[in-house]
Amino acid sequence: MANVRPSGRRARDNRPIEAMKQITPTEEFAVEYISIHGHQIGYRRGGQGPVLLLLHGIAGSSLTWVPAMSLLQSDYTVLAPDFPGHGASEKPLGDYSLGNLASAMRDFLNLLGIDRATVVGQSFGGGVALQFAYQFPERCERLVLVDAGGLGREVNWILRLATLPGAEYVMPALFPASVGNWGDSVVKFFGGRGFPNAQAVEMWRSYKSLTEGESRRAFVRTIRSVIDPGGQSVSAADRLYLTAHTPTLIVWGDHDRIIPLHHAYLAHEAIPNSRLEVMEGVGHFPQVEEPVRFVKILRDFLRTTEPSKFDPKELLDLLRQGPQDEAGPTNTTSADPQF
Repeated sequence: MANVRPSGRRARDNRPIEAMKQITPTEEFAVEYISIHGHQIGYRRGGQGPVLLLLHGIAGSSLTWVPAMSLLQSDYTVLAPDFPGHGASEKPLGDYSLGNLASAMRDFLNLLGIDRATVVGQSFGGGVALQFAYQFPERCERLVLVDAGGLGREVNWILRLATLPGAEYVMPALFPASVGNWGDSVVKFFGGRGFPNAQAVEMWRSYKSLTEGESRRAFVRTIRSVIDPGGQSVSAADRLYLTAHTPTLIVWGDHDRIIPLHHAYLAHEAIPNSRLEVMEGVGHFPQVEEPVRFVKILRDFLRTTEPSKFDPKELLDLLRQGPQDEAGPTNTTSADPQF
């Protein structure tokens, strides 16, 4: 098993954030559009070099990757798509499962003429990244999981609540369109309850996106595909051994209040030769909360590993061999925040 390296905490500026633009200046990476199966998909692109495919979380968007993209574009092609149903992409009725979204990302790369990429996924995007590596191992050069979903049962109670029957009928009252001007107040609310300002801003963006009817419907379909009232309902745990020949980095904030840190350790134990970096003092959004530190970790991983070389025979051997250690069920203790 590779080293587990805590990434030291730096002094943090906790002054209230007056504008979300201070964290994600959108003018640097304008949204472009591409049609996939007749639906417009928004994405942001920059830089030149080896390709990094950056996948956002549920109710999020490509905006979450802009700070990291700014720091990576000097040496890499950075691609941050909005999943169908999210951000600037169309929000049709349809399949929002991990498998379908992984296929959409494959089609996205095909249309851009890109054969292989290092796939970086945060939260729900980490689940899509895992699914992409499972379905299309020949397309995945490396795998980077950032506070990723799909690695255990536990998840924050707020997300579990959204999966209850009838939740979609209550959501319009919980996410009225009038909240659009509440930005500073909401950021201060979360900040006063233990969420760092950068994390509070990211949570506010997700909340604000759900004031739109189409986004709410897509959110419900998406979240119910991976979470039920008891927790996460989809797990990659029994297939992680298949990544044995894919360089894998796991990055997790030790203050994550959405998905608990012990999922990172479970994944690190299950993925042969993986690298785990625990970012001290960071929550669920390392790429936004501490982009400089996050990118330093990512760059070191990219510099010190070689892209995987897919070999169908090696994959077949792994399948025949199966997982070496049967992982037992994890405790379903809550990862709830204290409001």
